Amino acid sequence: MSAFPATRLRRFRRSDRLRALVRETRLDLDDFVLPYFVGPQTEPNADLPALGRYSVEDLVAEGQEAAALGVSALILFGIPDEKDAEGSGAWDDDGVIQRALRALREASPGLVLLTDVCLCEYTSHGHCGVLDGEEIDNDASVELLARTAVSHAAAGADAVCPSDMMDGRVAASRAALDEHGYGETPIVSYAAKYASAFYGPFREAADSTPAFGDRRGYQMDPANVREALRECALDVEEGADALLVKPALPNLDVLRAVRERFDLPVGAYNVSGEYAMLKAAGARGWLDERQAALESLTAIFRAGADLVVSYWTKELAGWL
Repeated sequence: MSAFPATRLRRFRRSDRLRALVRETRLDLDDFVLPYFVGPQTEPNADLPALGRYSVEDLVAEGQEAAALGVSALILFGIPDEKDAEGSGAWDDDGVIQRALRALREASPGLVLLTDVCLCEYTSHGHCGVLDGEEIDNDASVELLARTAVSHAAAGADAVCPSDMMDGRVAASRAALDEHGYGETPIVSYAAKYASAFYGPFREAADSTPAFGDRRGYQMDPANVREALRECALDVEEGADALLVKPALPNLDVLRAVRERFDLPVGAYNVSGEYAMLKAAGARGWLDERQAALESLTAIFRAGADLVVSYWTKELAGWL
């Protein structure tokens, strides 16, 4: 009698084709959202190409190229010409995001267009809401965020994504969208958004670093999981159509907990710091960037994501 076990799990690991046959988690380009930064002028980023800025005109060409590669969805972040204390450029009908939406909708009607709904890129102080002294006025901010969501929907957004972490902003946005005739526009809520060191490259790209203090007074403490589930439950009650966890990789346990608790579509944001780390390590020859990116993204889906916002989306079109 053989001393070896009858069950040998290595049998299905012998070749690429056998491994593919039994693979449990697969990456599909349709499940990815590509972020773009749109501003007054195009400003490439040599070190982190996906974090460059585009003018509206150049963004249209980029969107067409992405669509031709098979990318199906974009999320837009705006950098206005001018900023003020309220962030009024966020809901300006002739604002940079509104113009970008109209141009993309005409040039690439098949793309799904999502928009980040926040005030941090538009305020002169860089915080995600309006100030009362040096404190965020939650309720005043919520009114402006809802106004921004309506403005984006009117300009052609397929979905709006509030990322500010103000209390009650989902309910306010749902009510405002419904009131203005955009009841079919879904809200993808950044429901569990943590105060994180992994946002650094994004803040440089979006010109949204706070002028004072930090965002720990409204973004979540990275130590908390149960609180994330409470945030998600509140957003579901307020009318969110999908939930996002951000950042992705440091919070795979949170993503799994959200997936197990809620039946809504659940996404994760593979943020700029995660992208930058692998880019830098790959550039130094410390690891294979492509393989590390694919492994990281697979882990996010394995943890329970239905969709992922990732700066690798365009490259994935070639890798997959």
